[in-house]
Amino acid sequence: GIKEAMTQPASIAGKAFWAALYPNHPYGQQATPESVAAITRDDLVAFHARYYTAANANITLVGNISRSEAEKIAESLSTKLPKGEAATLPAAPTNPKGSTVKLPHPASQAHVHIGLPAIERGNPDFFPLVVGNYTLGGGGFVSRLMKEVRDKRGYAYSVSSYFQPLRQPGPFQISLQTKRAQAGEAIAVAREVLGGFLKEGPSAGELAAAKANLTGSFPLRLDSNRKILDNVAVIGFYGLPLDYLDHYQEKVRAVTVDDVKRAFSRHVRPADLITVTVAAD
Repeated sequence: GIKEAMTQPASIAGKAFWAALYPNHPYGQQATPESVAAITRDDLVAFHARYYTAANANITLVGNISRSEAEKIAESLSTKLPKGEAATLPAAPTNPKGSTVKLPHPASQAHVHIGLPAIERGNPDFFPLVVGNYTLGGGGFVSRLMKEVRDKRGYAYSVSSYFQPLRQPGPFQISLQTKRAQAGEAIAVAREVLGGFLKEGPSAGELAAAKANLTGSFPLRLDSNRKILDNVAVIGFYGLPLDYLDHYQEKVRAVTVDDVKRAFSRHVRPADLITVTVAAD
């Protein structure tokens, strides 16, 4: 499977992007045929003993059970695990130097990723960034990147941006695919759109539309036990406030244009952006 993935431009670009953003860090490490082949049974046993412990466990329960019943189930599960010690993650780089990585490939479509390490889970700038990114590249056909890169110039069928907060600062990323001969032009337009957004922020109308979409779609994220479980598990894993979901919509509604501009200026620095292209001329 890894060998097959190493022939696909999308997979090559994704792995190269994470490696460029997180050199010498677990986030940037990639499995190779050689590294997987070198794993022994003893390695697996040692890994399991080190990390599959009560100290590393987060137990989330959703359903028709009382608090006391939930505590009994959680205790029953955790007491059957070795106590262990909580795992730690080394600090991720947060101030990379801007760079460009170009990888050859015979594909007709170039795959492009532009970004940098941005924010960790629980960062107070999360809501301004999410609201602002809806206008920039997270809102599908209404986003600025889609309008400028696809609609006006036809450089890409799809272009988007997003923030992926992790325990350590996860990436901000712009992604697109385009004809290899026009990759340079598409990248230039994407960066121009980003630069304009950093300077201006969203308009009042764009901000209102972003808030309406994010708050209006929020209940759909909680319309089944499975979805509730996934969301609460994130709260537990990242140590977010227990009332995080209760206040999500009000925090979205509270975001202002200035909030968006300040948050983006702190976490998205054009000079530090890393651009990875695969199959570009």
